[in-house]
Amino acid sequence: MRTILAVALFVFLFSVKIFSQIKPGARQIALAHSDVALSNDVFSIFNNPAGAAELPNFQIGVYYSPSPFELKELANGFSSITEPLKFGVLSAGFMFYGYELYKENKLSFSFSKKLFENFLAGLTINYHSLSIAKYGTAKSFSLNIGTIAKITKNFQAGFYIENITKSTFANQPNQIPTNLWVGAMYIPIQPIKLFFALQKDIDYDPSFRFGIEYEIIDYLLLRSGFNNYPSTYNLGIGIVWKFLEFDYALFTHQDLGLTHQGGLVIRFDN
Repeated sequence: MRTILAVALFVFLFSVKIFSQIKPGARQIALAHSDVALSNDVFSIFNNPAGAAELPNFQIGVYYSPSPFELKELANGFSSITEPLKFGVLSAGFMFYGYELYKENKLSFSFSKKLFENFLAGLTINYHSLSIAKYGTAKSFSLNIGTIAKITKNFQAGFYIENITKSTFANQPNQIPTNLWVGAMYIPIQPIKLFFALQKDIDYDPSFRFGIEYEIIDYLLLRSGFNNYPSTYNLGIGIVWKFLEFDYALFTHQDLGLTHQGGLVIRFDN
């Protein structure tokens, strides 16, 4: 089975985009990544760096998905840190994906800043590494940019571009996806947040995403979301206690079954 997977991955390398389109964390996945307009935790570096601009304290986050679609070969994990400074917010993150025959790693650094009272911006520089057993390693750099605008107290809009540089591997076109994201966050009543997003890979059809987050009681949040391309349905919970937040998410793919993932965020007082 693993040999078949390795051969298939090698063929895909020279025919279609294969770079993993995985994004953390468990909260974001529970919302089907509809939160581009409110990416306000330590994983902002991977989702929309503008959201980190107003983080008040140093944060550490870890995320892990041990067996996506019940395949341990697709295991992936992320870690990130965020440090607010006087001139802006600095973040760093790391991603791993795959197993001994096929591996991806990504090292990211971002800078975020509140440019105006109601406008946030951020950029992320990524260093990508792709390794396939017996075929070597390829490396590349890419750049992401994002913005968030606070329209009213209860409504925000977000815009995010992944791989604006259209970077690739091994002189093969479009190996690293270039994605455009636009979205909104609306609070109809407290404690409910609604999220809407449209994601467009420049080579594929757009995907509409919707999410809802409900703080059912103190310290406990319920989340749900879906997207239509591909069709997935997502559920999750968040438990927030003092400086700790634990998040769990579950999503089901129309053909590939269930995937579980979890994340932990630690916030330090200034």
